[in-house]
Amino acid sequence: MLNIGFGNRVAAHRVVAIVTPNTSPMKRLKDEAKKAGRLVDATCGRKTRAILVMDSNHVILSAIQADTLAQRYAAVKEKKEEGTHNEPE
Repeated sequence: MLNIGFGNRVAAHRVVAIVTPNTSPMKRLKDEAKKAGRLVDATCGRKTRAILVMDSNHVILSAIQADTLAQRYAAVKEKKEEGTHNEPE
């Protein structure tokens, strides 16, 4: 599970992309997801600092910086890989 801030978590294996919300394409992505009912706002009323795109086409807004989320994602993936290598064959 990937902590996206304020007690909210998402399944790390379902994350397709972690992007910054400042570009026009990302703003359009957010607006389209909202219209389609696929937007999840996990900012708790704070400024959106990252957008997570999931494999289900859901778009999740987070108040945590995209770089921070990317580091957390990498740590989760690394921990998962370590656990996989330690299993007896």
